Amino acid sequence: MWGDKLANILVIDDDEDLLRIVRRTLETSGHDVTTHLSVPQIEVEEYLKYHLVLLDVMLPGENGFDYCARIRSRVNCPILFMSARNSEHDLSKGLLLGGDEYIKKPFSIIELRARVEAHLRRENRILQTKQKFGNIELTIQSKELYVGEKLVKLTKSEYEICEFLVLNRGHTFSRSQIYDKVFGFNKDTYETVIVEHIKNLRAKLLEFGENPIKTVWGIGYKWDE
Repeated sequence: MWGDKLANILVIDDDEDLLRIVRRTLETSGHDVTTHLSVPQIEVEEYLKYHLVLLDVMLPGENGFDYCARIRSRVNCPILFMSARNSEHDLSKGLLLGGDEYIKKPFSIIELRARVEAHLRRENRILQTKQKFGNIELTIQSKELYVGEKLVKLTKSEYEICEFLVLNRGHTFSRSQIYDKVFGFNKDTYETVIVEHIKNLRAKLLEFGENPIKTVWGIGYKWDE
């Protein structure tokens, strides 16, 4: 996946037993795993070595939401929340703060491994093309979306959903299809993640006077041609 290098993964959770299981699972997959029972005090440069962060919400001291908000501008890798708090409010809050996914506890090891590998795969892609239509342009290599000359600040997952819909514009996809294609792992109970990402995407694009993502009632979403 990363050539001859392991993916470096940071896992933060106050449950020692869970940390032990997660570490063993991810190390078995060939990754280098660093674990902490609370928010670590590390230098900014150290974040650059991580390819993915698994982050509990309920932590002693600084909670996962506040920690994500504090480091998101300095951490370019995917941040996946892990939490037993499974309300729509918590899910929405986690994604708005820049989280890429919200994994509800309890989860199976198979599910965790699949989600981690899916995010690492999409981080490791090398694409060098641009897509321009009307006033909107996607720079796929740098994963950026512009309206005119203005950069729209998207999270990684928001961008990936945009890219998928743009490259398949005119076609309608269900929430589960979008989730499966973007995250690489299909699970019906996580379709709400797509709903929240679409809502956030629309709000950001509307700030620039654009509304290309259409709802096809009873089916799903499409990027309007």
